[in-house]
Amino acid sequence: MRFSLICIGRMKAGADKDLFDRYMDRARKSGRALGITDVGLSEMQESRAQRAEDRKADEARAIVASLSPGAKLVVLDEHGKNLTSPAFSERLEKWKDDGAPDIVFAIGGADGHGQEVLARADLKLAFGAMTWPHQIARILLAEQIYRAITIQSGHPYHRV
Repeated sequence: MRFSLICIGRMKAGADKDLFDRYMDRARKSGRALGITDVGLSEMQESRAQRAEDRKADEARAIVASLSPGAKLVVLDEHGKNLTSPAFSERLEKWKDDGAPDIVFAIGGADGHGQEVLARADLKLAFGAMTWPHQIARILLAEQIYRAITIQSGHPYHRV
């Protein structure tokens, strides 16, 4: 099983990227013992379309086209579910146990996700009611993936 993050746009070098990379590296290393072969990142170019709806549609098509057969898709969306860390971990573990080959996490562009990707989503996830910059959303997602892996492995990183 693989975990993949698909993000519209690129993260620039600096402290934010360093923190993101640290959590991704921790998730990769910790996930191996659970049968997670990779925790990867794919950055896709932002659409250059003039209208926001067209940009969202272009980006959604690119995300959906990149999915492998059988992949579970988690999209970050302001209208998504607010899950606790243990509930998030449990959902990922269930998909893993059910034999999903990939779990893909998608962070859309500045305009959000297009209908095609929202309709394809297996889970719409929100990090609360607040709006977060995409760089911080990436860091939060990477940390929660790492936390989910540590919960599954019984590691003391997550304390209740």
